[in-house]
Amino acid sequence: MSLTPMEPPRWPADWEVPRGEYAQGFSRRTGYGLVIPVINEGARFMDQLRGMHAAGIMNLTDVIIADGGSTDGTTDHDALATLGVRALIVKRDSGRLSAQLRMGYAYAMQEGYEGVLTIDGNGKDSVESVADFVAALDQGYDYVQASRFIAGGRAENTPPVRLLAIRLVHAPLISLAARHWFTDTTQGYRAYSRRYLLDPRVRPFRRIFDSYELLAYLSARCTRIGLRATEIPTTRAYPAKGPVPTKISHVRGNATLIRILLQTLRGAYNPPATPRS
Repeated sequence: MSLTPMEPPRWPADWEVPRGEYAQGFSRRTGYGLVIPVINEGARFMDQLRGMHAAGIMNLTDVIIADGGSTDGTTDHDALATLGVRALIVKRDSGRLSAQLRMGYAYAMQEGYEGVLTIDGNGKDSVESVADFVAALDQGYDYVQASRFIAGGRAENTPPVRLLAIRLVHAPLISLAARHWFTDTTQGYRAYSRRYLLDPRVRPFRRIFDSYELLAYLSARCTRIGLRATEIPTTRAYPAKGPVPTKISHVRGNATLIRILLQTLRGAYNPPATPRS
C-alpha cells in the first residue's frame, strides 16, 4: 500500500487554507485524527513514527502528516504508508507552523473526525500518552493540553532558560487570557474537539494564523467561550547533549512569541462580530 495523490478538498467559503499537495492511503478508520507538523526532522521523525506504530497508536488515531516542505526524504509515500500513516499534506504556500496546522485541521474536519490531536515530529514527547488524549476527548473535553509539570508528568533535560520562560512568562500570560490555569502552554502536544474547532466564536481557519499564533489562541479561547479544558501528564525529553530540537530562534523567535502572547492577551485574534466573552 502507498499514499495516492488526491485533489485538494473543497473548503467552506470562509476558510482560508494554504495551497498544498494531498496524498491519502485509506479511508477514515478511527474517530480522531493525529496531526504531526514537520519540516526536515530527519531521523527523529522516522524513529517517532516507528515508535508510534509499534505502540499501536495507529489503531487509536489516523495519522496525518502536515509537512512544511521537507527536503530530507522523510515524506516518501511508500515509507509513510508502511508505518501506517493515513495522509500526507505538503504546504506549497507561505506561512509556517500555524499554516501547516490549518491545513491538517481543515482536512481532519472535512474528513469527519470528532477531534484532532497534535504532536510535534521531533521525538521529544511520550507517544504512549496518545491514549490519554483520546480518553479525555471521549469524556467530553474540548481542549486537552499536555503538561510535564503536573503530577505524573516528567520534564527531562529542559533547558533552564526555556523552563523559566514557560513557568514565569508564557503559562501565566496564557492562563490570564484564558481565565483558567494552565502549566505547560508552549507544548504543541494537545487535542481539540470538533465542537471547539468548528465553533463560530473560534474560526481557526483564518490567514491571521501564520507562525505560532494558532497554538496560543486555541490555548486561551476554549475556556473563554465556556467550553471544557484540562491538562494531562506527559513526558517531554530533550537530548542530554547536542543541539536542542526546535525551530524557534533564540532572539527573533522568542520576540515573536512574546508579541503573540500579548496579542492573545488583548484578544487580537478573536474573530470579529462575536459575542463578548
